[in-house]
Amino acid sequence: MSAYAYSPAPARPGWFARTLNWLDERGPISWIAVMVGSFIFAGPLGLVVLGFILITGRFGKGCRRTHARRACGFDIHASRVTGNSAFDAYKAETLARLEREQDEFEAFLGRLREARDKAEFDQYMDERAHAAAEQPETEPTEQPKAPGAY
Repeated sequence: MSAYAYSPAPARPGWFARTLNWLDERGPISWIAVMVGSFIFAGPLGLVVLGFILITGRFGKGCRRTHARRACGFDIHASRVTGNSAFDAYKAETLARLEREQDEFEAFLGRLREARDKAEFDQYMDERAHAAAEQPETEPTEQPKAPGAY
């Protein structure tokens, strides 16, 4: 026998496994898109995809992976403590500042929406008043009374 033992090359996953891995990396939204698309394409195929997702637990699979946590809606780095108090204080201050800025920006957008709504309402009222002014005012004319009526 030779000094080298035979070790086969690692098998490359097939197209189906690569597709599943690709969808898993993109999170549950990709699986929802595939499911909706399969329902649109063919109803029974959509049921098969839904069954596959539920049986294999694909909705939660991407969220359990460390590299896919951001795709699932939560970030593991924002709350992690590094042990360096100066950096942790800087990070906390920066996150607090960003939250304040986001609140201020949302308040600004609210004021813009209110101003736009008020401008639209004022425009509507002006158009309504203008249309009412253009219509000739007709005074009620008296109808001839029937004989014997008071």
